[in-house]
Amino acid sequence: MYNILGKIVTVTVDRTMGTFHSKYSDIFYTVNYGFIKNMMAPDGEDQDAYVLGVDYPVNEFTGSVVAIIHRLNDIEDKLVVAPQNLLLTKNEIMKQVYF
Repeated sequence: MYNILGKIVTVTVDRTMGTFHSKYSDIFYTVNYGFIKNMMAPDGEDQDAYVLGVDYPVNEFTGSVVAIIHRLNDIEDKLVVAPQNLLLTKNEIMKQVYF
């Protein structure tokens, strides 16, 4: 999976920023969140991804994979996708996806 860094992908956003999770009403999405069709994750589902660097709700976004968030409590890592050539620090990424 680590060779995915820098690749251009399209994220289908099913949880737009400014909305609550459909099952867990205490989870509020401050960023767009979705999946990359036909990229299988270890859980057998499409790969999940956060969209950063876009400050408005979108239904779909094409950008560059800028980071991989390794989750210790889940089989699936999360990808971070941002506009091409946008530089984000580790701290900026962590701050934006900490919700």
